[in-house]
Amino acid sequence: MTAVAEHRDIGERAPPDLRRPWTASRVAGWLMLLSWGVATVGLIWFLYSEWNIDKVERYGPKFISGLWVTIELVGISLIIGAILSLPVALGRMSRNPLFSRLAFAYVYVFRGTPLLAQLFLIYYGLGSFSDQLKAVGLWFFFRDAWNCALFAFVLNTAAYQAEILRGAIESVPRGQWEGAGALGLNRIQTFWKIILPQALVVALRPYGNEIVLMLKGSAIVALVTVYDLMGETRRAFSRTYDFQAYIWAAVFYFVLVQTLQNIWNRIEVVLTRHLKR
Repeated sequence: MTAVAEHRDIGERAPPDLRRPWTASRVAGWLMLLSWGVATVGLIWFLYSEWNIDKVERYGPKFISGLWVTIELVGISLIIGAILSLPVALGRMSRNPLFSRLAFAYVYVFRGTPLLAQLFLIYYGLGSFSDQLKAVGLWFFFRDAWNCALFAFVLNTAAYQAEILRGAIESVPRGQWEGAGALGLNRIQTFWKIILPQALVVALRPYGNEIVLMLKGSAIVALVTVYDLMGETRRAFSRTYDFQAYIWAAVFYFVLVQTLQNIWNRIEVVLTRHLKR
């Protein structure tokens, strides 16, 4: 066959059929997507038809106030927890059995028990020792529900962040330590200038997940009379018996989480751009 004939034969071939067959799984997927779309449209229509400007004017500012309480509580607890997580992570990696076991016990307890139980133990448990706390001058702190929630959140997130940081530090190749030693850097300089920056880049995604989990988990503080977003939602519902309050609270949480995830993803892209090939 000549080259011209081969070219003509290739040109006359029919293109491959790229249409996907309608399998049972594909049909089920489209039906599920359609049902979610119908539910979303129905929810939007319901909120629009049941819109009450009087309730919005009365409880809208309180929802915004509760949202700021949530952001403040989670933000402060994450910052303090990050500071506390560094010595805990170093303790977990320490060759000293005392430091290592103490750090392990702390992480094991706070990661192995529910945050709600920790909050109740601090808020209600320490309240049973008010006389002793007054004697040592700590009752001024633990008598406030917001402070108890902050204390519980700090201890909980520090345990999780310590494990994230420990795993990230241990993921840095051993050759980085050896190379820094060859350049004349001591171990402290090596850790702060070479190991820790690389570990923080590795820990970016787990840190983002921890922030989101803390943000959504912060709703439990409403159970100890902290009027965060969920606390204001519970109060609005108790006075109106309108479950739209919980729908709007869910919308606020959803928007806040998605905004935070987009910001964190952008930060991750910027800080890891040198790793892309």
